[in-house]
Amino acid sequence: MLLRLRVNADGWVTGASHRPSANFDERPPGVATDLIVIHNISLPPGCFGAGNIQRLFANELPPDTHPFFTQLAGVRVSAHFLIERTGALTQFVSCAHRAWHAGASSFAGRARCNDYSIGIELEGTDFTPFEPAQYDTLAALVPSLAVAYPIAFARGHADIAQDRKTDPGPYFDWSRVPSLAALNRPGL
Repeated sequence: MLLRLRVNADGWVTGASHRPSANFDERPPGVATDLIVIHNISLPPGCFGAGNIQRLFANELPPDTHPFFTQLAGVRVSAHFLIERTGALTQFVSCAHRAWHAGASSFAGRARCNDYSIGIELEGTDFTPFEPAQYDTLAALVPSLAVAYPIAFARGHADIAQDRKTDPGPYFDWSRVPSLAALNRPGL
């Protein structure tokens, strides 16, 4: 599957499905968007393809439909993008805005990674390999983002929130997306 993705001036990507989330705000003035953060997510944990991630980001996840969801009641989170197991790409927040994906975080001495990052969620877990279609979509998305923004770094959620997070996990293969691996070099 060859995706043709383009980031428009408004931060929305042509070639992605759009499902706008209310869980965003303005980026601080003058802050460059130079970091990509890779996450994994599944709802409930280990279950794929049910649409629950999309419902979470839209504040429409019914807490009474699964015991795990009760702990998410009232949580307001989002990401810029979700790449499903099939490779389907959905955008929830314009890249021009701050999505609420990183939480308490820091990178290279800078706190509040949401201020200067683009969050990409991969449907998955720390315990399962990701699908080739997900890597293909990621390989199409990263260069498009790098054309539109001064992207200089890519890190996993675990790298920017070391005491709280483990994603994208040991099964994420940075080398499968050379443009992403180049941004994830130690020392950068």
